[in-house]
Formats: sequence, C-alpha cells, structure tokens
Amino acid sequence: MAENTAVEITDDRERGCLVAREDGTATGSIAYFAMVPAPGALVAVHTVVPPEHEGRGIAGALVREFYGMAAREGVPVVPLCPYVVTWAQRHPDEAPGAPEELVREAQAQLRNHPELF
Repeated sequence: MAENTAVEITDDRERGCLVAREDGTATGSIAYFAMVPAPGALVAVHTVVPPEHEGRGIAGALVREFYGMAAREGVPVVPLCPYVVTWAQRHPDEAPGAPEELVREAQAQLRNHPELF
C-alpha cells in the first residue's frame, strides 16, 4: 500500500501529539510522551486514524515520521502502541528496537503518570 504523500505531519510536543493533516483537516495522530529524565526516549502510546481516513497509509506515515523525529533528536522510540509495535516489526530497517529496560521504564512512567496519555 502506497503512503499518502499529500499528508502534512506536524509535531505538537506540548500536547504530546504528532498530527497528520490533509487540507487543514486532521486525518490521524500519534499520542506520545517524552521520557524523563531527558534525553530519555519518545514513547508512542496510541495511534488513531478515523475510519473515513483508513487504508490510505496515514498511520504508516505517522509512525515513519515519529521514528524519524526520534532519530533527529538522537533518542530511541519505545513503542507501547500496538500499531507502532506491529509497524516496527514489519520495518526493522527503519525502526530500531528499544532496550527492554527502557520499555519497562516507559511502562512504569505511564502507569505512574496516566496524564501522559
């Protein structure tokens, strides 16, 4: 499935949301948080693409950009979102695995601070 090239993806770090838009309309998002202490990791918690926008590669484009963003920042991605986990397994060349200890730390931060999601 080809990814939709007309999608614009922007990062709203303050809200912890990577958003895909087409013609100004939100078509999908990844909720995430940055682990502390910095530099930590970027933790993908939930990916959403409304049904009317599914099947067009939007979720994949979001995940690819999420990994790209983390790479540019020099931090790993911890995929807690099931979609991101599956995408990473299908694209190991683009999605380096996170150390298990880092995954456990991210899970603990989310459990102790549910407001992060």
